[in-house]
Amino acid sequence: MTAVRQDAWSPDDDLILAEVTLRHIREGGTQLKAFEEVGERIGRTAAACGFRWNSCVRKRYEEAIRLAKAERHKRNKRGSGQETGGEREGTRNAAAGRDGELSIDRIIRFLRQWKTEQANLQRQIKQLEKELKEKQEQLETLRSENESLKAQVQDAKSDYQVINEDYKALIQIMDRARKLAFLAEEEEETRPRFKMDASGNLERIE
Repeated sequence: MTAVRQDAWSPDDDLILAEVTLRHIREGGTQLKAFEEVGERIGRTAAACGFRWNSCVRKRYEEAIRLAKAERHKRNKRGSGQETGGEREGTRNAAAGRDGELSIDRIIRFLRQWKTEQANLQRQIKQLEKELKEKQEQLETLRSENESLKAQVQDAKSDYQVINEDYKALIQIMDRARKLAFLAEEEEETRPRFKMDASGNLERIE
């Protein structure tokens, strides 16, 4: 019993599907038989193979299908028994030619896929270069902002130093003022005091 796979079709799966189906077309077999054979080989159902062929793979092999049908038509015409030895040799050569064309088709398909992959890589490279340029611009902006912040911090440090020195000078001035006020009070208290009596004479007050 054929296992039912749920994974995506790989390029090798598509290639097997194309080769087997084209061989059945050339040899006069039915596509259903081809799909059944492919299903046995790659572990998928015949219905899945048929859907893949009709929806995707067949479009890439239209010329190969046309050649395979032409080969089948020639075989049918020559299958009446009137085929000479030279004609049989020509048929074998034609079949070999068809196989050669299929190989060339595979090469062309490979080159197209390679071209597509290269185009995708180029797009990715351009996108990465764009992102790198944006990151570099952001880095330069951050560096500029960092330098500006450093300058502001340095200015703040200088302002703080000036303010701190002014504050210390103010504290010293206030301290000297308090001391002078205290000495003035003491001097006022120790200074002798006098009053005038009734006779007009000055009398010291203790």
